[in-house]
Amino acid sequence: MKATQKLCTLGQSLWLDHITRDLLNSGTFKRYIEEMSVTGLTLRPSHFNSSIKGSSAYDTAILKKLKEDKLGEELIYELILEDLSHAADLLRPIYDQTDGVDGWVSLELSPILTDNTECILAAVKDLHTRVRRPNFFIKIPGTNEGLPAVEEAIYEGIPINVTLLFSREHYLAAAEAFLRGIERRIADGLRPNVGSVASMSVRHWDDAVRGRVPDALRNKLGVAVARRTYKACCDLFNSLRWQRACNAGARPQRLLWAGAETPVRGIPDDFYIKNLTAPSTIISLSECALNALADDDEIGAVLPADGGSCESVLDSFEAAGIDIDTLGAELQDREAASDVTIWIELMSEVASKSTTLWQLQ
Repeated sequence: MKATQKLCTLGQSLWLDHITRDLLNSGTFKRYIEEMSVTGLTLRPSHFNSSIKGSSAYDTAILKKLKEDKLGEELIYELILEDLSHAADLLRPIYDQTDGVDGWVSLELSPILTDNTECILAAVKDLHTRVRRPNFFIKIPGTNEGLPAVEEAIYEGIPINVTLLFSREHYLAAAEAFLRGIERRIADGLRPNVGSVASMSVRHWDDAVRGRVPDALRNKLGVAVARRTYKACCDLFNSLRWQRACNAGARPQRLLWAGAETPVRGIPDDFYIKNLTAPSTIISLSECALNALADDDEIGAVLPADGGSCESVLDSFEAAGIDIDTLGAELQDREAASDVTIWIELMSEVASKSTTLWQLQ
């Protein structure tokens, strides 16, 4: 049995972390669903930027939309929504078969808007109205500005993928916002089965401390933080508060391990994939990592629900001068700023290609 099938049997979902029009039109994404147990999709703007830049697949669509006077972010969203809607339709049977547990796509919110809670919520409502499909998550960052919007969006019945989570504390804040929204729905007599995932980034931890800690601690921080977070997730689902919500019809906010491939020399490409094996979670991975996993027949040991030795490992990093809480906050700020830069680059690339196509017509 392929490792992809074994993970599916274990109860861990595999989501592709990018999509292109070529992948959709060639039938490759459909094959990944049918043969490699892919059950979801989350789009990364950096990958979409590369697709626009390195392919002519979008040229006809861009020119058509230019003639409809669509420019800037409106044009970008039109292109993204076409791809994600196609993918959502391919995943819809999984969504229906699992009663909404799986079969989702995730739509990126413009990071330019994410420093203002009201702007975030307004954009989320607008996008939710436009997608017209039940298996769409809209991404909201788990920042101070984003978390109130998460609660309100969940209360209004909008499925949300909470992103930019790096630590146990970030995860718990996202889970709290989700649960408050659910509890408000229950109190008001509304159905509480609103879908949500909490996207946790792991690899960035080890990147941040590389060269700053003894060799004995190399590549151990990310997994330790992940284990601490997974324990917090398990503890939450075993709590009386969650059981009350569950009994009223709520469904868990699933933990998603984001960007699990390892583009670092000297480390196996499947290092994080093998170290983040856990039932009822999601792991997002690149097309290259997916194909490598499909050629493997082994999966990693299941994460311990009690966190295993994570606290002693984290204590060792603290002793080596790494302030875990401070670094977690820095990683979130850094990645939020990077998302803005990538989005601006995407807007610039689409504008450049639009100009070229218009001049060539």
